[in-house]
Amino acid sequence: MGSPLRPALTLHGVNEPLERAFRRKNITAVALVINSPGGSAVQSSLIASRIRSLAEKHGTKTFAFIEDVAASGGYWLATSADEIYADHSSIIGSIGVLAAGFGFVEAMNKLGVERRVYTSGENKLILDPFQPEKPEDVERLKTLQRDVHEAFKQMVRSRRGTRLKESSEMFSGAFWAGNKALELGLIDGIGEIHSVLKQKYGDKLDLIEVNRPGSWLQRRLGGFGAHLGATAASSLLDELEIRALWSRFGL
Repeated sequence: MGSPLRPALTLHGVNEPLERAFRRKNITAVALVINSPGGSAVQSSLIASRIRSLAEKHGTKTFAFIEDVAASGGYWLATSADEIYADHSSIIGSIGVLAAGFGFVEAMNKLGVERRVYTSGENKLILDPFQPEKPEDVERLKTLQRDVHEAFKQMVRSRRGTRLKESSEMFSGAFWAGNKALELGLIDGIGEIHSVLKQKYGDKLDLIEVNRPGSWLQRRLGGFGAHLGATAASSLLDELEIRALWSRFGL
């Protein structure tokens, strides 16, 4: 998830730096550094598929290194790597699908505000936050979520293979710290990018960082100013949603 000055990851936004990373000459591997509590299932799937496509095209070994969190869409991205590593205290998993929103029906009534919406199509106002929730609308959403959840599970199973130790909680949306995630086969080891890659490739390891460029305003304001600008520019509800997503993992 993102805010106006810190956009969420999209395939369009990361494709160019991914291509730069994989097409470099004389590289041994590509390492992904991931710190994400989740976001769009579609973008997670698209980016992960693009990483696999580039890795197979160039025959390049791919690693993922998890920082604080790789949960939900963040873990979906991690599964695109051949091997996944994390810290003992990293939070990993949350293999499920989430939809959240707010209902303003009572607030509208108390304020005496009348909303006027005109549609063509009986389902155009499904789950409208200004109208009472309908059971049939909720069931339609849950059906959609089940389809997305199945795609997520298929990705995890196909990428982790026999390393995965499935349990009743594996695909329930539960999440675990690094050591338990290793035991369950969600990751391949405990360690950070420098120590793991030096162990694999020796002391002459040369890490070349490839980032997506920030916006012009981000570059002008810098970290602190960008944060203030993002808070001012985005709505309070957007900020609450993002904060709530991180706070699920104690962060």
